[in-house]
Amino acid sequence: MAHDKQATSMRRTLRREVPSTVGLLADEQDFAAMTRYHTFTFDDHAAYLDQVDGLLRSLAAQGVHTTVALFDPEEFEEFCADSGLDPDTAASRTRFTAEIAAGGAALPYAGQPIDRLVPLLIKEAVRLATWEYATMLLARPGNCADCGEDIGKSAFEQASRLLMRLLEAAGPGTHHLVCSVPAEGGQLLAVLHADRPGDGPVRLDEADGQDFVTVLAAGIAVGSPGGVVLRTSGPDAADRVRGWKLDRGRLRPLTAGEVFSAYCTDANTGEPVSPEPGVEYCAGFTIDEPGRHH
Repeated sequence: MAHDKQATSMRRTLRREVPSTVGLLADEQDFAAMTRYHTFTFDDHAAYLDQVDGLLRSLAAQGVHTTVALFDPEEFEEFCADSGLDPDTAASRTRFTAEIAAGGAALPYAGQPIDRLVPLLIKEAVRLATWEYATMLLARPGNCADCGEDIGKSAFEQASRLLMRLLEAAGPGTHHLVCSVPAEGGQLLAVLHADRPGDGPVRLDEADGQDFVTVLAAGIAVGSPGGVVLRTSGPDAADRVRGWKLDRGRLRPLTAGEVFSAYCTDANTGEPVSPEPGVEYCAGFTIDEPGRHH
């Protein structure tokens, strides 16, 4: 009996050292697509999310590190077809979940309630898809016909320099940057938050910085007419908004009027929108960074 108790205790201890992955059907449409499988026993999305929330909290209480991965029914079906698996089994869903956790949209569970976790996971999926598409655009131009240099690599290096010059010229404060690049079927968007206290160095998240540079570089590499908006906040001062348009590999500053017009126009209807109180719409400053390839 004592040996059995010791073995059970050891297994529980070992269980805390084995990570778990939970596949999550984030929206009702994806959930509905899975209900056609008889072995998927849920029939109500809200109840399903509540059960997932309870499972995550239970695993956390046991000290188990858990990753939550976005479960896509279409990708699951393709995975099963390619692997010769029956999609109507829990084992196939488990194998697919492990697969997407390794390379798809996934987040570590840190105790977030399910209504916060779902939008975070969707945001991560959008971020990953944007990065993958921007990376594909960077690879598309190939080498420069004149000098033989890799245009995508050159554009990435140029975008890195542009970002640092933007942040250096913006001065102290909290900076919120948005880069928008037109793409097939929509827009590539990257958002970056950075802080510069006083005369100290700029602080930013490395992964977000990489995503921002990749999207900007994609616009440079394919000659897109995208743009960048910079909003700076500081103590005891109004927020300042500046903008630039991407033109043949260069960031050309917008005038204060152009920035105001862009910010105070509804993107969907074209109707004017009231300006935000306490916000100054300023001209972009000049960034001396000539384009290298045409």
